[in-house]
Amino acid sequence: MVMTETRADTRWYAIQTYSGHENKVQKLIQRRIEEQPTGEGREILDVLVPTQEVVEIRNGKRVTVTKRLYPGYVLVHMVLNDRTQHVINNIQGVIKFVGSGRAPQPLREDEINKILGVEVETEDEAHEEIPFHIDQVVEVTKGPFTDFSGTVQEVYPDKGKVKVEVSLFGRPTSVELDYTDLKGY
Repeated sequence: MVMTETRADTRWYAIQTYSGHENKVQKLIQRRIEEQPTGEGREILDVLVPTQEVVEIRNGKRVTVTKRLYPGYVLVHMVLNDRTQHVINNIQGVIKFVGSGRAPQPLREDEINKILGVEVETEDEAHEEIPFHIDQVVEVTKGPFTDFSGTVQEVYPDKGKVKVEVSLFGRPTSVELDYTDLKGY
């Protein structure tokens, strides 16, 4: 994200788009930004589809994928007036501005800082999304406890591990396993 200049009258606005069209809408708005005069005449400054890197399990392997934080929404940094509102509303794939009634509501500064902060933070470090929850029944698919069933006691997303209680010789025993070695029911 590159913000070359800022003006006091610009704010961030959320735009509702057709689901799956976020990147297309972003490209079309970016094209409009590039067509504008530079400097003080520029009214639409930036466009953003907030995303986050997430590690998922596919075919037993860890894969890093980019997920949209807000599917169906695009953020635009702009001066709100009739002209800019008309330009954005007439872009293919845009449904409407987010807001109460007919007036678009700008995002609060703490909201946009959180969104922009999340985006910057996740570039450096992807967090793992473990698909299990406490009290879920799981089956062990690898390791010494293969084919054992158990109940999830704790989830450790920072380690990629799950503590599972299995029945060993008729006694409940807690074991810490990599979540890729488990299958949920």
